[in-house]
Amino acid sequence: QVQLVESGGGLVQAGDSLRLSCAASGRTFSNYAMGWFRQAPGKEREFVSAITWIYGMTYYSDSVRGRFTTSRDNVQKTVYLQMNRLKPEDTAVYYCAAASRRTDVTRSDSYDYWGQGTQVTVSS
Repeated sequence: QVQLVESGGGLVQAGDSLRLSCAASGRTFSNYAMGWFRQAPGKEREFVSAITWIYGMTYYSDSVRGRFTTSRDNVQKTVYLQMNRLKPEDTAVYYCAAASRRTDVTRSDSYDYWGQGTQVTVSS
């Protein structure tokens, strides 16, 4: 089992920055990648970003590429999502997730464990 705890969400204005954290505990040695997804009211959960634990390969959706950066701390078993130049359309609940096998990291059904989510609200 893997436990994931997100933090860092909040209310900001357009153009501001936020950094989300996702602390992993439990059987983290078996994880292949960590992903970030978000879900806005009335919309489906969508892929935001992902990073592989060993090589640190990163993946981004077109809507956040160039504004968001994913990184990881292998010692602390924590993944970060640095969000810059935030827009109102970035408003959503953000979830981190862990995939235990080599997979398509952009698909939500590739992930085995999920955090509880953290709210990000961007006002215009």
